[in-house]
Amino acid sequence: MRAVGLKVLKNRLSEYVRLAASGETVLVTDRERVVAELIPPREGRAELARDAILVEAVRNGWLTPALGASQGSVPRRPVAPLDRLLAELEHDRADT
Repeated sequence: MRAVGLKVLKNRLSEYVRLAASGETVLVTDRERVVAELIPPREGRAELARDAILVEAVRNGWLTPALGASQGSVPRRPVAPLDRLLAELEHDRADT
């Protein structure tokens, strides 16, 4: 475990992030008071930030995964034939 002041951390951030990524905990201090920690990613954490954010959102209940997501992509089916959609659009525009 290492401790680093804010000023040094700012100037050498990538070095300390690499240390945390390799498994070391880095304590961030401000005037000798610990204010934060850089820690390695938790076990099972997704490597990509967008995946980790989605996993966290599902874990917190903010999102619910799609039912068909486990089998791959959900097949797309047309809602209606194009000519019918265009006719409805034209009808809606005529009403205004």
